[in-house]
Amino acid sequence: MQSYVFPGNIDESIMQIGSQPFMYMRTCAFSEINKESERILLDLIHCTGGRTIIYTGSGTGAMSAVVENYCSTKKKAFVIDGGSFGHRWFQLCEYYGVAAVDYKVPFARDIDYADLEKTVAAERPEVFLCQHHETSTGQLFDLKKISDICHKYNVSLVVDVISSFLAEELSMDDLDIDICVTSTQKGLNIPPGLSVLFFNRKLDDYEFAHKGYYWDFDENFSNLRRGQTPYSPATILYLQLNARLKQLQSEGGEWKNIEEVRHRAFFFRELCKKYGWDVPAETPSVAVTGFQTNDTAERKVFNGLIEKYDTFIMPGSVPGFYRVSHMGLQTDDELRVLASRIHEFEF
Repeated sequence: MQSYVFPGNIDESIMQIGSQPFMYMRTCAFSEINKESERILLDLIHCTGGRTIIYTGSGTGAMSAVVENYCSTKKKAFVIDGGSFGHRWFQLCEYYGVAAVDYKVPFARDIDYADLEKTVAAERPEVFLCQHHETSTGQLFDLKKISDICHKYNVSLVVDVISSFLAEELSMDDLDIDICVTSTQKGLNIPPGLSVLFFNRKLDDYEFAHKGYYWDFDENFSNLRRGQTPYSPATILYLQLNARLKQLQSEGGEWKNIEEVRHRAFFFRELCKKYGWDVPAETPSVAVTGFQTNDTAERKVFNGLIEKYDTFIMPGSVPGFYRVSHMGLQTDDELRVLASRIHEFEF
């Protein structure tokens, strides 16, 4: 099987952890593993003196936790709605009764930052919710410009970096982001099932709300201080996360991974040019390549790759639009073969 969806093909040594006996989670040894994971995670995202919460749950669970515990303490949120994942922020605000501005950005387009500033100045929100990379379209947003606007109007910045962490350069310290959200099945390249929240040290004494039992920030913080979780964790995933983080650390941190992801993205985009596939994102992230094929049938390429080659890519909301992840293990030769096989099914 070849996987060009998230998390992609995973290192065999990480996969093997899932088939081995594992320790009981309520031990000092497991606590030390989690404390070590937190230290490495904070280093990788450059969040000096910050804290994390590692949840057994998907990225949407962590997004929900942010709205329950943090956004619900604010009078108004501002959402960048540039695709299905940006819209999810708005849906969560609606669900929990948080007043929110739904700032829509056209499919695969960048933000009009001058208009964004005018709208923020007029609406005066207290918290700003956005994606770094809108995974559904491939569009990368400019966090520096967003951060500058937020600081100018004293707006707390919360960013979903689920598909940009370890693919794009990112520093919470430099951008002064209050909270970041990620999950394990993207840049961390281990199986799905864990999500991570990163907290700026400015929030150490913040009085969070208590509107969700499982996701409650204070309950999780109190347990994670001793390396534990309040409820039964997905123990094997925590062990795989720790092994992957130590692997990244031993290779010199996030930069090697970012360089590799960037190389794969640029290589595959040359293949897109060869086959005449448009990459519609105005400023594409290297995390994925979203491209428009000539496939006008109902997911002909997607189904053909599975049935004939046991290969997976990601379909999109627009007919003929597909996405290839550049996370995980993939070679130039494998990408070359993938492109030729996509071309085989597109007519």
